[in-house]
Amino acid sequence: DIPELNDQIDSLTVLVCGTGSVATIKLPVLITQLHNALNHVKLHVILTDKAKHFCPQTDLKNLPIDGVYTDYEWNSWTYPEKNSSLHDELAKQANILLIAPLDANTLAKIANGLCDNLLTSLVRVWDFSKKVAICCPAMNTQMWVHPVTDVHIKQVESLGFVVIPPIAKKLMCGDIGVGAMAEPTDIVSEVKHYVQFNGKQEIL
Repeated sequence: DIPELNDQIDSLTVLVCGTGSVATIKLPVLITQLHNALNHVKLHVILTDKAKHFCPQTDLKNLPIDGVYTDYEWNSWTYPEKNSSLHDELAKQANILLIAPLDANTLAKIANGLCDNLLTSLVRVWDFSKKVAICCPAMNTQMWVHPVTDVHIKQVESLGFVVIPPIAKKLMCGDIGVGAMAEPTDIVSEVKHYVQFNGKQEIL
C-alpha cells in the first residue's frame, strides 16, 4: 500500500534517497543514525530501481521510517483530493532532501535536467531557494576523476546542492582511491548543521 502523506508538516521531514551505487547498502545505518540524532524526525525513503538491487525494501522493514517510495508508487500514485503527483507532494512536505549515495548516472541526469523517475522529478520541483538539498556522490575512482564528473558536480552545486565529497578507501572493485560515499556519521553531522533545535526544528 502507498503510505499516506500528512497535510501539515509538524516536525522535521527528511527525504533519504538511494541510487544505484553499492554504497546504498549503508542506507539502514544512515537512517538509524539520522533517527537517533534528530528529535521528532520523519524519514521518507526514495529508492531508484537500481538502488533496490543493493537495498531491497525488505531491508528497511523494521527501521524507523514513515514511508518508502519507488517508481512503482510514482507510476501508480493517485491523490484525487489534491490532483497532484507524488513527487510534488513529497517535495512540499520535506524540509531536507538527502541523496546518499548519488551514483554517476543519477548525477548526470540531475545535472542535465532529466526527470524520468521519482527522484529526478522530485529534484526538478525542489525549491532550492528555501530548502536544503544535500548529495553524497559515490562511484568508481575512474568515474570520479573523469572530467565530465567535475562538470556535473559544478552543475548540481549551481542548482543549490550541498555536495559532500567521496572519500578514499578500498572500493568494491578492489581499487584503492577516492570514490566511496562519505561515512554515515559525517553525513548526519552535515544534516544537523542545517537544523536548529529551538522548540520546533527549522532549517537555518
